[in-house]
Amino acid sequence: MVRINLLPHREQKRQARQRQFVSLAVGLAILGVAVVGLVHIVIAARIEDQNSRNSLLKDEIAKLDEQIKEIDRLRDQTQALLARKQVVETLQANRTEAVHLLDQLVRQLPDGVYLRSVKQSGAKVTLDGYAQSNARVSTLMRNIENSPWLTSPELIEIKSVALDKQKVNEFTLSMQIKRALPPGAAAKPGAAPPPKAPAGNSASAPAKGPPA
Repeated sequence: MVRINLLPHREQKRQARQRQFVSLAVGLAILGVAVVGLVHIVIAARIEDQNSRNSLLKDEIAKLDEQIKEIDRLRDQTQALLARKQVVETLQANRTEAVHLLDQLVRQLPDGVYLRSVKQSGAKVTLDGYAQSNARVSTLMRNIENSPWLTSPELIEIKSVALDKQKVNEFTLSMQIKRALPPGAAAKPGAAPPPKAPAGNSASAPAKGPPA
């Protein structure tokens, strides 16, 4: 007896293949979504970890900035204290400067020279006065050179004027005071001069009276 299959077997096979394709596509889609989700979770975790590290670094940098400001403030205070200490030491070393200056002016002033004013600006001293002759001014400059407290005499101006119906030489002369170094300081070749004291110090000069 011959058996004849009248069912549409080709159509059934086609539908079975379609069902397999759809199942495979759905599985691949689910797998892709899972992979993407896993990658997203891993990247998000790393980003969060990096953000935490950045926040920690910012906090530490802020703390270091505060410490640096405190160090700078302490450094400024230290410099200010050292500057005050230097000023005090300089004043201590030169506290008898005015006494020595007046003493040396009395000792080194030759006869025939009369001072009108003495002005001090730092270590520089300016003398204004009268002399009976140019030789008297030269003698005064030599005396200043030989003085243990005065140095560097420099004649700024000299001119002949009439004083009490007599001809005399009016002169302006500058010089330097030999200042003592602060305790513990040592002179170095080419070192800068000591800091200048406030300008404007002036004193009446010891005068021997106008020339007769």
